[in-house]
Amino acid sequence: MENSALEHLRQAIRDVPDFPRPGIMFKDITTLLKNSELLQLAVDNIYNNFRSERIDQIAGIESRGFILAAALAYKFKCGFIPIRKPGKLPAAKISEEYQLEYGTDRIEIHQDALRPGDRVLLVDDLLATGGTARAACNLIKRLQGEIVGLAFLIELSFLKGRQLLENFTILSLIQYDR
Repeated sequence: MENSALEHLRQAIRDVPDFPRPGIMFKDITTLLKNSELLQLAVDNIYNNFRSERIDQIAGIESRGFILAAALAYKFKCGFIPIRKPGKLPAAKISEEYQLEYGTDRIEIHQDALRPGDRVLLVDDLLATGGTARAACNLIKRLQGEIVGLAFLIELSFLKGRQLLENFTILSLIQYDR
């Protein structure tokens, strides 16, 4: 993606200080999502980076990851797999705990979400410490899925989340160094 397009995406993201806790600068993507041209630009760029891959499923991490993941599943003409917070999935599931930059949490996936060997693109809005993405990768691997790559709209590179994910192909459209 050319620098001017990236800059349009970057400028559309709103900073919200002290959310969800004091000291956190939250990157609010709702301001980007409401602009149809910028949303299309983001989705198309992720698609173009992985379109030569065979992808059977797009997995999205709750909740903002669902938005991009569902649009990508449509473009790839494949299924969408939700990876959710505890207590949200109705059928048999497996779970994984992980660290956030401001605490711990857990995510879950249905036990029958994938077939062994399914090739999966994992999508979320933000890569921070890498804990959520790593937990999602662990869930996909436990279901014998093959991770094609990870795609993020934003990467907070100063939190070094890539280090937890160095065995994977990672695409982040926008990086913040601070």
